[in-house]
Amino acid sequence: MAAMAAQAAALRGLRGRFRWRTRAVAGGVRGAARDATERQDYNLLVIGGGSGGLACAKEAAQLGKKVAVLDYVEPSPRGTRWGLGGTCVNVGCIPKKLMHQAALLGGMIRDAPHYGWGVTQQVPHDWKKMAEAVQNHVKSLNWGHRVQLQDRKVKYFNMKGSFANEHVVCGVTKDGKKTLLSAEHIVIATGGRPKYPMHIEGALEHGITSDDLFWLKESPGKTLVVGASYVALECAGFLTGLGLDTTVMIRSIPLRGFDQQMSSLVTDHMASHGTQFLRGCTPLRVRRLLENQLQVTWKDLASGREDMDTFNTVLWAVGRVPETSSLNLEKAGVNTNPESKKILVDAREATSVPHIYAIGDTAEGRPELTPTAIMAGRLLAQRLYGQSSVLMDYDNVPTTVFTPLEYGCVGLSEEEAVARHGEDRVEVYHAYYKPLEFTVAERDASQCYIKMWGLPCAGDADSGHPPHLRRGGGQAAYH
Repeated sequence: MAAMAAQAAALRGLRGRFRWRTRAVAGGVRGAARDATERQDYNLLVIGGGSGGLACAKEAAQLGKKVAVLDYVEPSPRGTRWGLGGTCVNVGCIPKKLMHQAALLGGMIRDAPHYGWGVTQQVPHDWKKMAEAVQNHVKSLNWGHRVQLQDRKVKYFNMKGSFANEHVVCGVTKDGKKTLLSAEHIVIATGGRPKYPMHIEGALEHGITSDDLFWLKESPGKTLVVGASYVALECAGFLTGLGLDTTVMIRSIPLRGFDQQMSSLVTDHMASHGTQFLRGCTPLRVRRLLENQLQVTWKDLASGREDMDTFNTVLWAVGRVPETSSLNLEKAGVNTNPESKKILVDAREATSVPHIYAIGDTAEGRPELTPTAIMAGRLLAQRLYGQSSVLMDYDNVPTTVFTPLEYGCVGLSEEEAVARHGEDRVEVYHAYYKPLEFTVAERDASQCYIKMWGLPCAGDADSGHPPHLRRGGGQAAYH
């Protein structure tokens, strides 16, 4: 055993091309090796083919390293599948923004007569045509990612990966074929998936999530969106904008973690444009009726009264969970937060095992945003192979919520600023404004609003310089 430990330590100390010998690892890996038909060794192995993982892999390959990516998408409970590229490309930012744009075009059509266009006000929307166009664009991005990996000589494995030990990952194809992959450095970038409220009767059997919505061939029809996250409100917003009867069920507050004054502007605007809200309510059960409709029963938390209605679609948007449960992290010694199941990392994105890293949504304490995952992946590769020491800066990352009233923010919300610095130290400046394009069309601009906060500093009295602000944050709502 002592000799085995010494051999493993020597192998870990290598800085060149890493080769892990199967005979020098635990029995469980030898068992996996008996079923494996291939053996591959790499400088860098990335588990997860989303935005962050692909960025890291391509950057390392550009720096001359031998790189592999494992990516496999488990179908949603409804059976929805998609290709390489992760959440953002397939079931997140890209299709969401395109459907948001489709809804905004409906508003522009209503504005058009004011600008001289002879457009009929009642213009029907064709969900099937829109969905086909959006899905075709997403498929082109899937193909583009495959081509980019090939051009950079990154080996792509359409396999589900899990750790055999701290340097070996076992990849399994959908047919059950196993391949052992060893690497000097391993990056976990598996992202997350929508959560189903399993305690609610019929939630899994009859509901869908954002994993399914963007791939529906037919219109979802009358829709109940359960949840008040940005995903919930963005989806409800474009569904309403496309002319669908849409209701949002909120248990507590909308856009938790965001500035609540701005959140109120967002939901007020949505309500004034047709989205219905059930506040302070929680669903109890979902049942399918003979007419192929869904009967939803819910409870008003204030009164305790139960109510019900029928819908064509129930969309769950009640949070996400990291894709870590199937990685066998314990075999590699990688620690996670026992509550969130996210991987604990330091400022270098390193886990509890120094040569294993985690980036993006799967890492604890990181913003769940595509651009930050991409930059974190690139910087990680540059630190590993490009003689860089630059760390990812996660402070003051701008965020946009693509609800019908688009909302952008950076820095702390007003509530967070007051909690951190004290109400007497925080100065807030705000203004309502009217965009020029609203004037001719006579649009309501009552929710177009901007505010910023800061900590005042005394000016230089001798120079006549006025007081100014430091360490602030900003919020803006714009349609």
